[in-house]
Amino acid sequence: MYNCLNSVRNRLVLTIPCLRYASSAAKESTIAQNYCLNLVRQYDKENFLCTLLLKNPERRSALAIRAFNVEIARITGTVSDDKIGQMRLKFWEETIDKLFKNDLKHVPEQPVIQELKTAIDAQKLTKRYFQRLISARLNANLRFVTTKQMEEYAENSVCSVLYLLLEAHGVRNVHADHAASHLGKAQGIVNLLRSIPHQERRNVVPVPQEVLMQHGVSQERVLRNRKEDKGVEEVIFQLAGLAHQHLEKARKLAGSVPKQARPVLLPGVAVGRYLERLRKAKFHLTDSKLLQSDTMLPLVIYWSHFLGKF
Repeated sequence: MYNCLNSVRNRLVLTIPCLRYASSAAKESTIAQNYCLNLVRQYDKENFLCTLLLKNPERRSALAIRAFNVEIARITGTVSDDKIGQMRLKFWEETIDKLFKNDLKHVPEQPVIQELKTAIDAQKLTKRYFQRLISARLNANLRFVTTKQMEEYAENSVCSVLYLLLEAHGVRNVHADHAASHLGKAQGIVNLLRSIPHQERRNVVPVPQEVLMQHGVSQERVLRNRKEDKGVEEVIFQLAGLAHQHLEKARKLAGSVPKQARPVLLPGVAVGRYLERLRKAKFHLTDSKLLQSDTMLPLVIYWSHFLGKF
């Protein structure tokens, strides 16, 4: 191997322009990778912890996919005008289309786009899942009539990420997809529950109308989230129970999931721990202990990964 490395080094020295080009390309690649890593670490901390435990090159692709998801998810929270948000999402929709057509002349040099291109080419990722992620954000007003609509939103906005991560690991397996579907729905519902205390500015309550009507609770009561409000507690309990059912179904499929796919499902650890903390908080979303970071989560994720569990 040492002789082989020397041979490569000698050839590079003899072609200085190529050496400079390779060095420049490697530097740009490193910058793009670090950008994606920092973006996910800043805005998607729990999934970031899970992604760190993946091995390269899968980890690099996973960070690109997660960074893309962060980019489109942040749009609705960073713009005050819906039309501007729609335009930005359309930009990403057109960019994905160009990446899959290999039309790189009209694609901007942006770190997430650069890393996505590498991942798409290396792992032959499915365009449909990217389209579903964008479509979920384009069409989402988070005003669900039924729990089925909520689950469909979770399927598109969370499960699609997991399907792409499975593909990045070379896993195309019906059992893995089935487990990812249930896990994604559990995580999607939990994400919506966790967003409720922060929705007052948007005046949006991502709770299905059928659940509110079942317990005689208004959207305003959910936003106020008073500790003594038993109706709101029942609403949150019902949705948390639905998330827990999906999580348990995913875990029951663990024995059928290929070994190399299990690290992709590690977010189930964070979902399970949040639901347990929510139960201890008596389903009060703004309980002070619930709003604190889960300091044990990194250790539990690492141990679960070691055991091959999620």
